[in-house]
Amino acid sequence: MSLKFSANRYARALFDVAQHESDVAAVGRDLAAVSEVFREHADVLQPALRHGVPDAIKRSIVEAIVDQVGSNATVRKLVGVLAEGDRFELLPYVADAYRERLLAHQNIVRAEVTSAAQLTPENTTALEASLSGATGKKVELSTSVDKELIGGLIARIGSTVYDGSVRTQLNKIRQTLVK
Repeated sequence: MSLKFSANRYARALFDVAQHESDVAAVGRDLAAVSEVFREHADVLQPALRHGVPDAIKRSIVEAIVDQVGSNATVRKLVGVLAEGDRFELLPYVADAYRERLLAHQNIVRAEVTSAAQLTPENTTALEASLSGATGKKVELSTSVDKELIGGLIARIGSTVYDGSVRTQLNKIRQTLVK
């Protein structure tokens, strides 16, 4: 079973519990914060949380970190379950999968936009509005620049790609002329 598949199962269960017992957004923030601490200190924490280390030691390490971050009880339980089950390597994947579930629940979609030049704040706002109209959802936009596009932009929303770059248009014209 892949790490992402297992992480999705944990994220789904955590989301279901959070919907009934807690605030789903707060759980997401806490889970992301705990995951970030473990990512930053993975070199120290992984040996302490691997198979063969007594559960009491794992539990105390995890509780100390969760206390430091200030997570709620739902996240605390999940982190404890992962540590005791020798599944702690799943934490970053669970955090990512939970974030995706939360965005879907909030009717938000992430879009990656690559443009030939840096977008102005006005252009970014207009693009978000346009993509929101196209998807029917609120758009969370991340931008990057690729000068090889020559002009225009490429927007990726999930598996859908909107390619309005000059480079692509020129390639299409070239292919048509060659035929």
